[in-house]
Amino acid sequence: MKLSRLVVWAGLFGAIASPVAPATDEVSVRARIITEFKFGSAETRFGALEFLGGIEFSSSDSRLQSLSSIRFRPDGERFVSVLDTGSWLTGRIQRDAKGRLANLTDLAINPILIRGGRVGSKYNSDAEGLALRDGQALVSFEQLHRVDAYPDPGFETSAPLKSLDLPIPRHEFRMNAGMETVAVSPPTGPLKGAPVAVTEHSLDDQGNLFAAILEGPLKGVFTVVRHDPFDATDGAFLPNGDFLLLERRFSFLGGLGMRIRLIRGDSIRPGAAVDGEVLLEADMGYAIDNMEGLDVITGPEGKPHLILISDDNGNLLQRNVMLEFRLTQ
Repeated sequence: MKLSRLVVWAGLFGAIASPVAPATDEVSVRARIITEFKFGSAETRFGALEFLGGIEFSSSDSRLQSLSSIRFRPDGERFVSVLDTGSWLTGRIQRDAKGRLANLTDLAINPILIRGGRVGSKYNSDAEGLALRDGQALVSFEQLHRVDAYPDPGFETSAPLKSLDLPIPRHEFRMNAGMETVAVSPPTGPLKGAPVAVTEHSLDDQGNLFAAILEGPLKGVFTVVRHDPFDATDGAFLPNGDFLLLERRFSFLGGLGMRIRLIRGDSIRPGAAVDGEVLLEADMGYAIDNMEGLDVITGPEGKPHLILISDDNGNLLQRNVMLEFRLTQ
């Protein structure tokens, strides 16, 4: 959740940001199973998505908060996440006998090191986006705007290897609404493995979100058509190269909402203003919170599964949730 527009809400509910601390032994987690996506309904089909289950989780370790993005390893079980408090979170999901999300285990939290191998401040370590590619973990930061590449394995104890060049002009980034997501396209897709970044609320003259292809022959700036009041929070590519964009809205009258848009991969080009169909939209009548993370894994039946996580902002009145859907189309 971004201070530039939602600080009043966080302040009203007394959100407290915990300082970054060194890694400790494994973090213990308490989880509650979520069986209904729409409260009071056994419905599981929501357009092209089928709800498979979810968990709400918490810990006595106050560092387990503020999850901004999540990426899974190829096994679909182990994951890496970044926290906007400036930390890495690694672990794996546990499933029950029916294959549904049941808990998180093997959790470890480490500070994200900045240049010089130092632990940063909120200003220079506000991590919002994460992408994994061969040998590297890419992290986007939105106050001191940059995308840094860390060694993978080894990111937990390493300074960044380099910063990626950003095609978006620096003056276009808003302080707390910069690069909210970074995702690596599949090598066989239209973008041939190039990383893509999308801003949360950095707008061009037409009110669209600045975005960029960060590397490759198509490197350059494009925009994502913004539909008020939604802003981008994360995104992930499907195996065919199409892009899923997770978005969030918030107001005191309307509360929280989220949606997922499908953007065709072959529409993403420098100079384009891309849009896409809405696959899912939900409000506080559903088992959502401040949804900030999205990744795609391959389910046992071979179909794409979407896993979403929320950012609780370290606020006792918000929740850490993880939800799973199967894409049926």
